[in-house]
Amino acid sequence: MEVEEIVIVEQSSVSCDGGGGPLGHPRVYLQIGDEGEIVCPYCSRTYKLAEGASQAAGH
Repeated sequence: MEVEEIVIVEQSSVSCDGGGGPLGHPRVYLQIGDEGEIVCPYCSRTYKLAEGASQAAGH
């Protein structure tokens, strides 16, 4: 069973390429919403906004 990877980030806009290299996936850009996290639709990597980090505005 594969463990889901959780990545703590400081910005609400993130990009994911599945780790790059030959086993990666196309780069996608994701926007973390009010719930404070988002899951990549390709690789299921979860991006969580760090405690105290603010949502970027106007991006």
